[in-house]
Amino acid sequence: MITDLKNLETATFGGGCFWCLEPLFDNLTGVTDVVSGYAGGHTVNPTYQQVCSETTGHAEVIQIKFDPSVVSYQALLEVFFTMHDPTTLNRQGNDVGESYRSIILYQNAVQLETAKIVIANFEQQKIWDHKIVTQLEPYTVFYPAEDYHQEYFARNPGQGYCRITVAPKVAKFRKMFLEKLKV
Repeated sequence: MITDLKNLETATFGGGCFWCLEPLFDNLTGVTDVVSGYAGGHTVNPTYQQVCSETTGHAEVIQIKFDPSVVSYQALLEVFFTMHDPTTLNRQGNDVGESYRSIILYQNAVQLETAKIVIANFEQQKIWDHKIVTQLEPYTVFYPAEDYHQEYFARNPGQGYCRITVAPKVAKFRKMFLEKLKV
């Protein structure tokens, strides 16, 4: 399917390490690009080391370019909430700190309203024992992460963190969302 690049939309999510989220969304039909990076903080053009120091206010995030005629923003949010724990403040598994927080950086009022509806639906389903703490913040700026972070899992599947943390998440994702995967 050929996508008209003029009609692409952008979504920006953080839910722990960007190495874990990027390969999931990269494989979704309707997603044309996923870039790992930093957003939600106050430091201009931060480095990975600065973000890890927990002094920038930034979260590790992914920025998704998608064709809304193929995959909706709501569907992206449903994947996002299914594939990370949105109830832990500043933490995903062993990754701890503000940079690993659950965050949605909405581009417009429609994305904000959609996020609120999806959160309310998940809360109503009582999937988790605790309340969703995902932050909803207006998108301001996105800083791409260093080149070595891009497509990290695809390029480093044998690396320890990838084998132990990312690979099981990717396997779970493929099983749960098989009908939404790129061929």
